[in-house]
Amino acid sequence: MRRQELLKRFLTNTDKTGRFIVSSKITGITYFVEPIDHGKPNTLWGDYDPATQKFTGDYGNKSIGAVKEKDSLITEENGFINILTFKGSPLGEIDRRDKMYESNQ
Repeated sequence: MRRQELLKRFLTNTDKTGRFIVSSKITGITYFVEPIDHGKPNTLWGDYDPATQKFTGDYGNKSIGAVKEKDSLITEENGFINILTFKGSPLGEIDRRDKMYESNQ
């Protein structure tokens, strides 16, 4: 996939996919971040109506903020290297890497 096409696809519907790009001001490295949905059950959430004691306006499936692993754009075929999957905050991981870089300077 061409880089411009990849960038366009990567940054389309980010509220639904959760994809974003971060460039470190310390290392200059650009990180493509893509939250992966490992099939967690969908949770009903919305507005609680105290009169009926029910949830209304199920917002839980509108903006998942992650993609299924099979739909990931971060692949070697798309030109990515050093692909890492981890639990926790992606910004925290980038900060950890920046601190490691600074301590090695």
